[in-house]
Amino acid sequence: MKRVLITGAAGFLGSHLCDRFIKEGYHVIGMDNLLTGDLGNIEHLFPLNEFEFHYHDVTKFVHVPGQLDYILHFASPASPIDYLQMPIQTMKVGALGTHNLLGLAKEKGARMLVASTSEVYGDPLVHPQVEEYWGNVNPIGPRGVYDEAKRFLEAITMAYHTYHGVETRIIRIFNTYGPRMRVNDGRVLPAFFSQAIRGEGLTVFGDGSQTRSFCYVDDLVEGIYRLLLSDYHMPVNIGNPDEVTIKEFGEEVLALVGNPDAKLIYKDLPKDDPKKRKPNITKAKEILGWEPKVDRAEGLRRTYEYFKTVVKPKTTTV
Repeated sequence: MKRVLITGAAGFLGSHLCDRFIKEGYHVIGMDNLLTGDLGNIEHLFPLNEFEFHYHDVTKFVHVPGQLDYILHFASPASPIDYLQMPIQTMKVGALGTHNLLGLAKEKGARMLVASTSEVYGDPLVHPQVEEYWGNVNPIGPRGVYDEAKRFLEAITMAYHTYHGVETRIIRIFNTYGPRMRVNDGRVLPAFFSQAIRGEGLTVFGDGSQTRSFCYVDDLVEGIYRLLLSDYHMPVNIGNPDEVTIKEFGEEVLALVGNPDAKLIYKDLPKDDPKKRKPNITKAKEILGWEPKVDRAEGLRRTYEYFKTVVKPKTTTV
């Protein structure tokens, strides 16, 4: 049985990856310091012999006894609320954490996939974004701690590949969503669903004309799995190119939830907020034979079923 280490295992994406690799017959070692993760996401795995959990901060030295075939590095604060409140931890997990895990991969002869994101493109001047685009990032702006952590993660990963011969894979994740997202993590979709279910105003920043491209988690996990097992070591965009404005997206959530008390409200656009996000997925199609299968209407329906279980409508008292 092959063994895979998944960091950030108790997080949204990490927990879905644990499920997938156990389903594929791997022994999964989940690692998380629970800074933003939730053990509730993986508690169903604890009775399994094929799963073990290590409570550990990857910015400290990482040791895993025995054979290790693959490492998937998904540990990091990922929402604006998280990385604005924990800027130094965000930089450390992108830098020190990645360095420690690449050292472990080198020691074990393991293949390592690192989770980069579309944030490496910053507020892009090229649209849609292709992997060859270097980005437009403000390194000292409020989002710089996350953007530059991911850019460093990519750079050191390529350095280990080039100079130490470590087998590496780099995924650039565009906006993703699905069950197990944290209710109050500050990202667009959980905020919209939570506000709509409670009958509050859905917070749209700016005039809502900025765009995002949302990929359902099952599709993303499939792309990650294919990239890990591929022979391609350069960055690959994985996301859904179906672009939508934030205003249109909010209206879709309102229509789905159907709470008459909820409506769109508008606030000032945060500094350095990207105006456009749309992946060019030509490489993923050609190299991995991958493209998203779940359209946004179906993905939102599935996600709403989850949010109904964790967010309760406001109750009125007489």
